[in-house]
Amino acid sequence: MKLSAKTALVSIALASIGVSRSASAQLNMSVEIDKPPISYSDTLDNNRVTRLIDDIASGKVKLTYSPDHGYLKSLLEALEISESSQTLVFSKTSMQVQHISGRNPRAVFFNDDTYVAWIRGSSLIEMSTTDPKLGAAFYTVDMRPSQAKVKRSNYDCLGCHSTSMTAGVPGHTVRSVYPNYDGSVRSQSESFVSGHHSPFSQRWGGWYVTGLHGDMAHMGNAFLRGTTLDTKNNANRMNLRNDFDTSGYLSPYSDIVALMVLEHQTQMHNVMTKADFAVRKLIHDREQSDLKFDSDEWQAQMHLVAREVVDHLLLRDEVLLTDKVQGSVVFEADFVSRGPKDDFGRSLRDFDLKTRIFKYPCSYLIYSDAFNSLQPVLRTEIYRQLRLSLTGNDASGRYSHLDEATRSNILAILRSTKPDFADQ
Repeated sequence: MKLSAKTALVSIALASIGVSRSASAQLNMSVEIDKPPISYSDTLDNNRVTRLIDDIASGKVKLTYSPDHGYLKSLLEALEISESSQTLVFSKTSMQVQHISGRNPRAVFFNDDTYVAWIRGSSLIEMSTTDPKLGAAFYTVDMRPSQAKVKRSNYDCLGCHSTSMTAGVPGHTVRSVYPNYDGSVRSQSESFVSGHHSPFSQRWGGWYVTGLHGDMAHMGNAFLRGTTLDTKNNANRMNLRNDFDTSGYLSPYSDIVALMVLEHQTQMHNVMTKADFAVRKLIHDREQSDLKFDSDEWQAQMHLVAREVVDHLLLRDEVLLTDKVQGSVVFEADFVSRGPKDDFGRSLRDFDLKTRIFKYPCSYLIYSDAFNSLQPVLRTEIYRQLRLSLTGNDASGRYSHLDEATRSNILAILRSTKPDFADQ
């Protein structure tokens, strides 16, 4: 079975920097992901999940089945995903809609690149991961007691995971909707793609949320009454034991800080994939037409593609918090412990949670395999723009949300912990 040709519109917003008409046309291009240079269906996956599949086949890893959770706990351990990352979504926005409701939410666990979704009572676990060539790759685990059968499952997934909600590329999204208690979504109501750019009031519709957030309102823990979302008692929940039977779940929490990290991370990965696909297409087209790679037009194209990545790395459009956020100390400690740290113990993973999510607003995903696998010419331009922004030599004022001390701290952390950045 072959995928039908999927088309992603990779649009890089133009600014007044003197880009030629031809450069503009190149940047607002269509990338057919089943054709070169992407060739999504025909490209072998190579990522954290495929390495696990190989380890299972060789006998290096043996997954353990339990009656309550199937292979869930064993999978999380093998994939290096903490149980404390659990978030719970009760809207029917997954392929296993028959199992999901307010009484039986889907649990999503994650690390920096991989996501595992488990539903109580289902014999199928959904997994997805970032892949250097594919953007996102999707898998299922058939939880037979005798054997865990892991297989790639793109065909059912790309219908939702390669759309405008994922920046037009194979990716991930945290969607906020207006849900009924049975998990169904009111189709007449708008929905939101959540990220650090989102107003707090538009986040987490269809999700359970535990943790403290002061007077900031959100859409989580709430269901429709008629056409109105009932948010009367949805705030500052410490656990979910009064909302549904939490037995069988690894935790009675759906941590607010984990949700904030998840939102940022999914959007950051999508932005990187979008940029990488765009540059791969630009390189492919130039190679086919013998166009030069050192022209002013080429430089302008690289500038625009890289700028969108830098914007997201530096959380340029982050909506600031107006109250302190407090989640699970277990998740926060686990997340921060993964470092790396500079000589002063500072890390891009350090949380602020008073006015913004991170103390040093530069995404920790700059250390990820996804970032390190970006086209070298793109990564070089990203570093150039980062350095200009963090040294105060960017005259545009584009990153004025970062004061001098914050820029200096981020720059020092990167120079200490990111060797290829320091070397350029």
